[in-house]
Parts: sequence; structure tokens; C-alpha cells
Amino acid sequence: MEPYTATSLQVRRRNSLKDCVAVAGPLGVSHFLIFSKTEKNVTFRLIRLPGGPTLTFRVTKYSLVRDVVSSLRRHRMHEQQFSHPPLLVLNGFGPHGLHVKLTASVFQNMFPSINVHKVNLNCVKRCLLLSYDPNSQELQFRHYSLKVVPVGASRGMKKLLQEKFPNMSRLEDVSELLATGAGLSESEAEPDGEHNVTELPQAYAGRGNMKAEQSAVRLTEIGPRITMQLIKIQEGVGDGNVLYHSLVHKSEEELKATLATREQKLLLKAERRGKQEQDIKRKKEQREAHRKRSLEGMQHVKSSAVDKGDGDSDAEDPGQPDGAAHVSEEEEDEAEYFRQAVGEEPDEDMFPKVKRRRTNKPPGQPVSSSQRPGSGRGQRPKGKFRAA
Repeated sequence: MEPYTATSLQVRRRNSLKDCVAVAGPLGVSHFLIFSKTEKNVTFRLIRLPGGPTLTFRVTKYSLVRDVVSSLRRHRMHEQQFSHPPLLVLNGFGPHGLHVKLTASVFQNMFPSINVHKVNLNCVKRCLLLSYDPNSQELQFRHYSLKVVPVGASRGMKKLLQEKFPNMSRLEDVSELLATGAGLSESEAEPDGEHNVTELPQAYAGRGNMKAEQSAVRLTEIGPRITMQLIKIQEGVGDGNVLYHSLVHKSEEELKATLATREQKLLLKAERRGKQEQDIKRKKEQREAHRKRSLEGMQHVKSSAVDKGDGDSDAEDPGQPDGAAHVSEEEEDEAEYFRQAVGEEPDEDMFPKVKRRRTNKPPGQPVSSSQRPGSGRGQRPKGKFRAA
């Protein structure tokens, strides 16, 4: 299919057909050729993008490129052949039904159209042959390399034109080579005839291929080789109505019933989708209303708190507990005991509600015995220091 292929497309195992369809537009892909292999057979699907149809074939026989090339004595394959699209040739696609006509149309649209009056023959390097057999309903796929050589000249002259000089040691004169082609093997004989000889409308690449001269067109198969049979045709990309099936034949009533069932499913799906959209819209409106009510409540609480604080400044703080004064007195007693026992002022974080005393005693002066721990036997610790 070169050169019109998506060579930059990288497909991974986790990618699905929907992912490939999504990137087909930006990459300019118009057809999908999908091969799948099971234990019983090989299936080939041809999908026309973006809206179908999908053609499913069962591959009965196939040969890879390496198999075809290895069976040939001389093969012709080079990169210049794939710089232009192949020439499509359809054979046997006559009035055998609408499914055959649709198959031929899908294959024709895979390749660019050719204007016979403006085509450049040097761009035609390959040929793709699709042959349909109405008896077996099989489709033959063949791929050939195309070569044009001049005719009407002796074999010796063709050798000279191709710059392949033969051994002339047994000849007395060069005229013997040009006249009879002596010294050439019989295996070099060319089976040209009326079936492949034509008059060139323009000059073709190769020595001796001149305009309005007789030349022979030769085909060399380069593969792959496929024999397949059409199974079914579907609308859409793989999941549409079955337009044709070679194994299942339904009457008109069955087709109408199938179409009615499918339409009913589509209607139910559209109804469920509409209901989901309404539910989403309703929940969104409820969240917005709840948010507005919450903001209004917060604003009302703030305004009432401001009004209450401005009204009575001499009122007692309702947040202060009743036993706050008792707790402060206990902390004063504990701080005083700490001063007597240790002889130093407690840290600020130990008794946060107790004010620190300013002592005029210079630093470094020894503590008196009355201020040392355990000196006052008659005094009992208060508060938290009793347990210690």
C-alpha cells in the first residue's frame, strides 16, 4: 500500500479500535486493513473511514512476501517501486450482485484515481490484481512488479543496449552478433507475444523504450498472495446493520423485525441519556442552592455576633468557665511552692497564667537552706507536686 500508509503510527497492545479511529483523521488515514488469527482460520476486515462500511473476509489461502520471493528464480524488488502507488486492475467484477459491486467500489477507493490521458508511465512501477470468481465466490489478491523492454531487436542488440556485453571470442565479425545473436544461451529467450506487446504512447524508463515503438510489458510477482471469501458487509465501523451475509439468509419480515429491535434499543439508549442529563442538571442546581443557603447562613451568624458584641460591653464573657478563678488560685499556689522548693522563678510555659516576680538578688548568690527542696518539713506540697 506504499506510499500512502501511516508509517509513523505506533500501535500498542492496550490501544483499541476506537483509539485508532480517533487519530485516523489527523493522520489522513482513509482505510483500515485488520488481520486477526484464531485456531481455526484467519479473518481480514476492510473498514472505510470515518463512517464505514466494514467488509469481513475469510482468508482461505495466503503466502507471505518472503515465500513468494524465495520461489522465484529471479525477483525484481527495489525501493523505487514503492515511491508511487500501484496500478489497480479488477477482473471478474461483473453484475453478480450489489455486494460484489460494493466490494469493487471499496477497493477502488483505496487507491488514487488515474487520468488515462495525463498519467506518467514512469510512475507505474507495480500492479495490483484483484480477480473475482463467481462460481467459488473467492477473491484473488496478487501483487506484481512491472517491467517494460523493447521488442523487434535481436537478443544481441538488447544485450548491447543493456550494457551487458557477451563473449565474442568465437565470432569473426560483430555483424554476426547483431544479426543472429550467436553466443547467447537459449535460456535468455524472452516469451513475448501478442498478450504483452504494446505500442508505448510516451517514452518509458529503460534503454530502447521509445515513444511509438513496440515494447513488451513483463510482470514479476513480489507478493503477498491472498485468496479470500467475502463473509459479511456491515454499516459503520464494525458495529452496524448487516447489509449482506453469505452464511445467514433472512427474509424481509426477519429483517424488518431486526431493524425494529435495533431502533427500539436506540430509542431506549437516547431516553436513558436524556434522563441522565436531567439528573446531572438537577443535582447541579441543588448543589448551587445549598451553597447559596450556606453563604447566607454564615453571613447571618457574623452579623448577629457583631450586634451582640456592640450591645453590652460590661457583660460577663459567656465563654469563660465558672471554675476559672479557682484554677488560677491553684496555679498561684503551685508557682509559690516551686519558688520555695527550687529557689528560682518557674518558666513561662509551666504556669502561663501566673505573673513572674522580679527578684533583686544578683545572679550566682547561693540559695538559702529555707529555699532548698525538703528544708521545710512542716510544709506539704500543694496541687500537682503532692504526687511527686
